[in-house]
Order: sequence, then structure tokens, then C-alpha cells
Amino acid sequence: MRRGTRRAALGLVTPAVVALAVLGLAGCGGPGAAVPSGAGEPPAPSVERPAEPGAEPSAEPGGDPGEPTGGAVPEACALVDQREAEQLAGTALNEPVPVRETCTYTGPVDGPTAQVEVFVGDGAAKFLGIERELGHELRPLAGVGDEAYATQEAVFVHKSGVWVSVRLVRLNDPAENRAPLERIARTVATRL
Repeated sequence: MRRGTRRAALGLVTPAVVALAVLGLAGCGGPGAAVPSGAGEPPAPSVERPAEPGAEPSAEPGGDPGEPTGGAVPEACALVDQREAEQLAGTALNEPVPVRETCTYTGPVDGPTAQVEVFVGDGAAKFLGIERELGHELRPLAGVGDEAYATQEAVFVHKSGVWVSVRLVRLNDPAENRAPLERIARTVATRL
């Protein structure tokens, strides 16, 4: 493989690898690590758990992201489909790559650079915690789920005890992505 081609191929994967590495390291943060309000310690289950007798589900905003009230944690690729990811990225994208509670759509190797990443459950909550810890601006999104925020490159939606984040990687002015990210946040909230 030619050197320039190899760099280009590696450059497209780097944002996803970096995000996953950061999220993985954030899990080792210890007792002083910042987490979103209501984030619990146990990992999010991927199967439905029966409710305890007499217990009522919590619909309180900021609830425990590891405790979905409506059943199983939704599949990440079902929350943002291929067409929606391509609209968000403004270009054609490769088939989704689901890994546990994540889904990644990458741009073609011949460009343009674009990627859409969807995280569900603890991964999304950790990502939000990292954004807060780094002091990134989090704009509240009114009327989206039980609680929702947006940054220049991502949105975070909490509904029925489940956190979801959608991150967009593009080489453009981040202001151009504000409205499309907010639209995808509203779409995700309707699917939770």
C-alpha cells in the first residue's frame, strides 16, 4: 500500500478509535471522575430485566442511565439509520458497523471525510461526562426527551432512563452542523 493511501485510510478511522479509547480510559476514572447527573456505576444491561414487585418505573429527568425503564437498551443502529446518518453527514456513508452499544457510519476512503457515531447507555453517559469535565459548552435542548444537550459536534439525549449520544465528524464549520444535530436529537428521542 502506498504511504499516502495508508495515511488517508488511517485518518478516517482515527476519530472513532480516539473516541473509543477516550471512553475506555474514562471508565478508569476512579471515584473523583466526573459523570453526568444520575449516572450509575453498574454497566447497562443489554437484556430486559423484569420489574421488582410493587416498583414503579422512574420517569425523572437525569435518572440512572444504566436502568432503562421501558425494557432493553435499544440498538444503536436502529436509533439512527443509514439514510439519516448520510443526511447528517451531508455525504454517502459506508454500511454501519455495530459494536455492542455503538454504531459507526464512516465516509468512503476517497472522501469526503465524514463519520457518524451513535453511543447508547453507559458509553453515551461517559461521553457526556467527559464533555463536562473538559468544560465544553453544553447547550440544553428544550423539549427533547427528558433531558438533552448539544455541543459543536455531538448531541446527548436522555429519555426513559437511557442516554444516547450522536457524534458527527466533518471538516466544515461546526455552526453548519447545529440544526442537523438538533434534528437528529429529536428523532432519537422519539425512538426511545
